[in-house]
Amino acid sequence: MAADLQDLFAFMAVVRAGGFREGARASGSSASSLSEAVRRLETRLGVRLLHRTTRSVSPTEAGARLAERLAPALGEVEAALDVVNHYRDRPVGTLRLNVPASAARLVLPPIIVPFLKTYPDIRLEVVIEESFVDLLAIGCDAGIRYDERLEQDMIAVPIGPRVQRMATAAAPAYLDARGRPQHPRDLLEHACLRGQFASGVMPTWEFERDGEVVRVDPTGPLLVRLGAGADLKVDAALAGLGIIHLFEDWLKPHLESGQLEPVLEPWWQPFSGPFLYYPGRRQLPAPLRAFVDFIRTH
Repeated sequence: MAADLQDLFAFMAVVRAGGFREGARASGSSASSLSEAVRRLETRLGVRLLHRTTRSVSPTEAGARLAERLAPALGEVEAALDVVNHYRDRPVGTLRLNVPASAARLVLPPIIVPFLKTYPDIRLEVVIEESFVDLLAIGCDAGIRYDERLEQDMIAVPIGPRVQRMATAAAPAYLDARGRPQHPRDLLEHACLRGQFASGVMPTWEFERDGEVVRVDPTGPLLVRLGAGADLKVDAALAGLGIIHLFEDWLKPHLESGQLEPVLEPWWQPFSGPFLYYPGRRQLPAPLRAFVDFIRTH
């Protein structure tokens, strides 16, 4: 039975990562051992579980159904094994976090270094993703998102700055040449650097002043994937290509240096900071429990 469980965990590692090499990196094993484990499982079950090509690995219909049922079951197995952590002097194991790029850039850096120094036996894996995901299905213990994207059955713990703003800015040379917007609707006459979710949705730019909320949908010469392409937008703004709308803390070094000039600053809208969220239906794994306690006290 122990070998069967190892093969099941190997299969889930490949499915979650989308490949044998990626699964090996995530699970700390080798691609060849994962491949052999999946072959054993397929032989035992008498059905193909994965489509394999030279470029990709994806579950068959049978594999997808098996993975769907295995995810919560193997999560419970991991939780059961984690009970022994209560008898250790300090927690051991892997903590998997699913976070947007903004959290990886602005929230985690001042937290993870002291946390990992405090808990040297914990290994932290950070998956950067903009969309809201089923944490258990993808094998993550917790995630970081903003309150409007949290499901009601999740436990949420404040993490990072409690108030943030989206800043709008441009290079002084661009503003000297094109003029300085006085109202958000003026942005419709400017070159704006936009972002897009993986779904194809482009969020509007939202501003607020004295109770007046204005949403605009400007156009411009550059469109990038939100999160992954943010630094490309910043570089384009610094080069004078157009106006950028991004987290204030992300742009702060360039605003302080004068490379970027604030635009419409009285209209910058504050919003509540992010939350660490996780399912509340089972006992917390020791690494996650240690992380939650750490951010609550620090």
